[in-house]
Amino acid sequence: MRRLNPEHVARVVALVNQGPYIQLLNMRVVELGWGSSLVTADLERKHHNPFGGVHGGTCTSLIDTAAFWSAYCQMAEDQGFITVDVNVNTLAAVKEGRLAARGRCLKMGRTLCLTEALVTDPEGRLVAHGTSKMVAVPELMNISQAVKAMGGQPLPPKFLD
Repeated sequence: MRRLNPEHVARVVALVNQGPYIQLLNMRVVELGWGSSLVTADLERKHHNPFGGVHGGTCTSLIDTAAFWSAYCQMAEDQGFITVDVNVNTLAAVKEGRLAARGRCLKMGRTLCLTEALVTDPEGRLVAHGTSKMVAVPELMNISQAVKAMGGQPLPPKFLD
């Protein structure tokens, strides 16, 4: 396992949390590690479906986000990846509070990656489970290119070794 640069990880977390979609859903990337992530969302009325429960798309977005970022630290420096699919199983209804999605990278290959995420409610009850596959695409904008396009300062190296 390669040694992650904590400064790189902190900068990436700060950048991700400034993303418009992340902010729209009140999501927040809390942790990034080797093969793991933690993403939370503070629920509001805007997350509800017409029947008063949280819309399934909220958990799907949490799963997609946690799954992707669980793989990020294992990806090669400046590798572009894109989600191929997301499969979600909704296991319980939820109406309020903070949801937490814990992502885990199950398999990192040269071009394909398999991840999963578990979403829990404030009481720790499992409310959704999902899996996601990602593919490496050389032509895809990587994180360093995205930072440059936004006019930001270059990121420090991802790895210390």
